[in-house]
Amino acid sequence: QLKESGGGLVQAGASLNLSCTSSEDTFNRYTLGWFRQRPGKEREFVATITWSSGTAVAGSVRGRFTISRDNTKNTLYLQMNSLKPEDTAVYYCARRRVPGQRPSAYDLWGQGTQVTVSS
Repeated sequence: QLKESGGGLVQAGASLNLSCTSSEDTFNRYTLGWFRQRPGKEREFVATITWSSGTAVAGSVRGRFTISRDNTKNTLYLQMNSLKPEDTAVYYCARRRVPGQRPSAYDLWGQGTQVTVSS
């Protein structure tokens, strides 16, 4: 129901734009978010966006990552600039069920897309 794309292998300093597509029923009126899971780490919050495009971004990526959505296309985006090796992770999009930034607040998840940043 959620499908990410746009990951890949890039060098430090490069940019990537992740996309997440879904059905209208999955997307419509919901707050959506991006999470990532780095090797050996727990899944962590990256950014979230409401239906009306209010956003929140984790401190570790603020100023480098931008979340956006196109409600007419049922698509969520994560523009990632100035990538660092520590951004290497599997990135997931998810639909929020209840308020909060914990993974447990989200009820639908994509399968993830791998982002690898080399130094």
